[in-house]
Amino acid sequence: MAGWTFLTHHAHVLLQVAQDPDATIEQIASVVGVTSRSAVSILNDLEATGYIERERRGRRNHYVVHPEQPLRHPSNAAHTVGELIAALSDLR
Repeated sequence: MAGWTFLTHHAHVLLQVAQDPDATIEQIASVVGVTSRSAVSILNDLEATGYIERERRGRRNHYVVHPEQPLRHPSNAAHTVGELIAALSDLR
């Protein structure tokens, strides 16, 4: 298989969180294929830029995706996170 993919790790983490908002860091990292440390860094990036919110529920996190947020690249800014999720997942 080629050494590159069409989607970034950030997109994969976002899609995983949308699919399972109660997933643990380890679960997210395993599905995406990154280390737990990378998953935490990506989740921090997504939270800092308003794409997700992290809610503490007991000892675990619950994630809320903000589907109305525009995509970051200027050529895609007319589209939203919700559109990306709808196009690439079963969450319609």
